[in-house]
Amino acid sequence: MILPKIRLITLLSSFLACSFCCGTAPAVQQQPRLVLQITIDGLRGDMPLRFMDALPPGGFRYFYENGIWFTNAYYQHSNTETIVGHATLATGAQPAEHGMIGNIWLDRESGQLHYNIEDAEYSVVGDKSFIDKKTEIDPTQRAARSEGRSARAIPCSTFSDELLLASAGQAKVFAVSVKDRGAVPLAGHGGKAFWFNKKSGEFISSTYYYDAYPGWVKSWNNEYKADKLLNTSWELSQPQARYMQADADDRSFEIDIKGFGRTFPHNYGDDRKYFYTFLTLSPVGDELTLDFVQTLIEQEQIGRDQVCDYLAVSFSSTDYVSHIFGPASLESEDNLYRLDRTLAALITEVDKVIGLDKTLIVLSADHGNPEAPEVMAQLGMQTRRMSPERVSTDEIMAGLQQKFGLGKELIELYYHPYIYLNHQVIADKGLDRQEVEFTIAEEMTKIPGIAAALSSSALQRQRFINSRFDQLVRNNFYQGRSGDIYIIQQPYHHLVSEETTPLAAMHGSPYNYDLFVPVVFAGNGIKAKTVSRLIHPVDIARTLANCLHIKPPSSADGSVLKEVCEENISD
Repeated sequence: MILPKIRLITLLSSFLACSFCCGTAPAVQQQPRLVLQITIDGLRGDMPLRFMDALPPGGFRYFYENGIWFTNAYYQHSNTETIVGHATLATGAQPAEHGMIGNIWLDRESGQLHYNIEDAEYSVVGDKSFIDKKTEIDPTQRAARSEGRSARAIPCSTFSDELLLASAGQAKVFAVSVKDRGAVPLAGHGGKAFWFNKKSGEFISSTYYYDAYPGWVKSWNNEYKADKLLNTSWELSQPQARYMQADADDRSFEIDIKGFGRTFPHNYGDDRKYFYTFLTLSPVGDELTLDFVQTLIEQEQIGRDQVCDYLAVSFSSTDYVSHIFGPASLESEDNLYRLDRTLAALITEVDKVIGLDKTLIVLSADHGNPEAPEVMAQLGMQTRRMSPERVSTDEIMAGLQQKFGLGKELIELYYHPYIYLNHQVIADKGLDRQEVEFTIAEEMTKIPGIAAALSSSALQRQRFINSRFDQLVRNNFYQGRSGDIYIIQQPYHHLVSEETTPLAAMHGSPYNYDLFVPVVFAGNGIKAKTVSRLIHPVDIARTLANCLHIKPPSSADGSVLKEVCEENISD
């Protein structure tokens, strides 16, 4: 008898799901009903530990007292930006494999800048715009040519993709963030992603994920919860004298974004032009994310059956606050205290609805953050603020003119950290592209404040100069997206374009302050332990896959963290 095709698929799906849920879990570990991946945008590895003694139970203290805390975790790629770190966490691969080499790159075919996950074929659901280029303070969003978003630019699978495959599509997979680039990579190619609309105060998605919003999303948005904060302010959550940074509330390098101010209280006002943006520059951005996630958990029945679900939550406020006020500011400290309570509320919700014993949690960050140059200058360091527009000095152009008979014509674009050469001009003039790369790289290192300039041709051919940067930059190289020369500034030398919003602090470097992040696993019977051996965030996806006994993402090159899957699981 030949079974009908639909019936055969149903039987096969049921068999695969049963095997995934019931037959692969080790005896010492209960199969989780939920993998909860928490990413805190811009949380340097030392920041929660610095304030741990001042934190109440729950939140970071829950992870510290109940989780496996890896205190020596560093990224292995050079361009420590949001999309790069989130894609690395999602895929367990380096940018050289997952292709997200920066928030922006030059599309050689069109000759225009490309925003990492933009996809013109998939508009925002309902065609509602979420970017106003006149008011958008994120220069990378302003560079996007469309508002469509999808995961199609990521060429390899994610952990969430593999979970869907292993469960025959029965796992529920969601990712939520204020930032689109904080949600899309973690949702993978098969999950659902939501992000915040800074024009309307809603959480939105694209037609890559939905033709129309589920009823609960419409209901949440129709409550206009953000609007309840009109004419309110971000106030300190405790008496100012209790803060370590009590005297750091108004420093010259802090930025007043459109009247949001440099001192407490920071008034959200009632001008819809910037009101929703102001919310994201404060702990409220994370609190709105939490509220939406709590509704999602309930309405989508997350973790309620024997099939393991996946929920990724990326909290964005820490990154925004650090950019505007610096990590060593009163604002950043208060944000961390408020974030701690947000984490505590999320953990409490998951425990009540699903059970922490049935939830495998991993917390990390997409990158770290540096102190403002002025803070380090107070310690006696030589620091400075630099503009990429001023890097291509007349002296360097004169040197190129003397050697090649050409100057600025050789350069198509400099969008930090990459110089993109004009390949057509180089070919038309019969020049050797490698020689042009090497010459420009050598000239760039003569500029005060530039630590290194690395030729992509040399890195591809593994002709290293034995600097600490070589492998980091090579891990960031993806053919067709990366530029021809990678520029690295000296430590605590901030390269910020004069054409973008001024920033107090700017991450993105290959230095330890940007590479260092927390990695913590908790829940699902894990016993507390502090681990100081060197690990890397690429290890997370492979470790999650190993714990669930599914295959790792297609390009994952990390190692399984044995402390999570073998040594510290309770009976």
